[in-house]
Amino acid sequence: MNTHKLKLQCSILTGLAFLMGLSQFIIIGIINNLASSVQTSISQVGLLVTLFAIVYAVATPIINLLVGHVYLHKVLISFFGIFAFSNLLTAVTIDYNTLLVSRVLTALSSGPSISVAITFAAAIAPSEKRAWIVSWVFSGFSIASVFGVPLGTWISDNFNWRLTFWGIFILAVILTILAYFLLPHSLRQTGNASLDSQLKILTDKRILWGILLPILNFGAIYMIYTYLKPLLIYKLDFSHSWMTIILFLYGLCGLISNQISGRIANHDWLKTLGKFILLQAVSLILLSVLIKINWLALTAILLMALTMAIQNSPVQLYYMNIAKEDYPQSLIIASSFNSIFSNVGVAIGSFAGGLVTDSLGLGFLGMFASLFSLASLGVIRVITRNNN
Repeated sequence: MNTHKLKLQCSILTGLAFLMGLSQFIIIGIINNLASSVQTSISQVGLLVTLFAIVYAVATPIINLLVGHVYLHKVLISFFGIFAFSNLLTAVTIDYNTLLVSRVLTALSSGPSISVAITFAAAIAPSEKRAWIVSWVFSGFSIASVFGVPLGTWISDNFNWRLTFWGIFILAVILTILAYFLLPHSLRQTGNASLDSQLKILTDKRILWGILLPILNFGAIYMIYTYLKPLLIYKLDFSHSWMTIILFLYGLCGLISNQISGRIANHDWLKTLGKFILLQAVSLILLSVLIKINWLALTAILLMALTMAIQNSPVQLYYMNIAKEDYPQSLIIASSFNSIFSNVGVAIGSFAGGLVTDSLGLGFLGMFASLFSLASLGVIRVITRNNN
């Protein structure tokens, strides 16, 4: 194994994830500026987060099922090219409808791209490094939160939000070219690639219980994250000047969470995951209880952020190990389960957060979000019992 080449390939895959994460998450940081630019309300722009997640969750499995025996190199290059174009369209948008179309295209292309990127990561890595490399690909999303979103928010507040999407477009073109020349060209799925045979994995109760984990985890997280900026400004009384620092700290906690995720993937991950989800539930309850003490409430938010990516690597490898052993024809669809059902959770959480905010107010978000975390603890108990 050429270690230098492996590191370069891993960097490319992580870079792809970084740009996809930045394109998805940046809406949170520029929601006010974007609403003003396209002359619509903040709630209408907030709906783009829900729409993105729904399109991602619905379209990704359909596209992945149609991949069949097509060389994955071609799939990745094609869809990441569409991703680059969609962000260019966002950068030049002049109205809400064009913005809507650009975000739909971004969601349509992001799902297959990250699924194939994860498949590449698992395929090119030695078995003892699979969890580590998969966790680094997922870290691209966390790195986007740590550096990309705060920087993009600062650029938006001080210059123009369009510059961020121009940057994503240019970097996407560069990474597409690098991926074309440096990733293996021969990788593709094996086994019977018919739709029925690929979908058979969804009859496995281990998978059916397992897909609830990202749904519930991200449902809890995105009840808060979607409305983080208004929560910080209007409920916790932090000024706009604090936003870049807080978003950086939030992203840093997410990055730490993702690295812990890679470390627990090959060990007793269900037990460790349960401890972090319990921490998530407690932090969300404390957020509502301590809402009038802004620094303590912020601490609760950052504790929650430490749990946001903890399930990524172990749950992703859980799906892929089941597919590799019992459903080899379903490897690509299995590689997308975590991202698909995380986005189902994003859609549910952001929508539920909007309902709670409109009916009860921002101060109740933490209490209702904790219900998702408590349900997740129940699912972990069931999976643990089934695995024994």
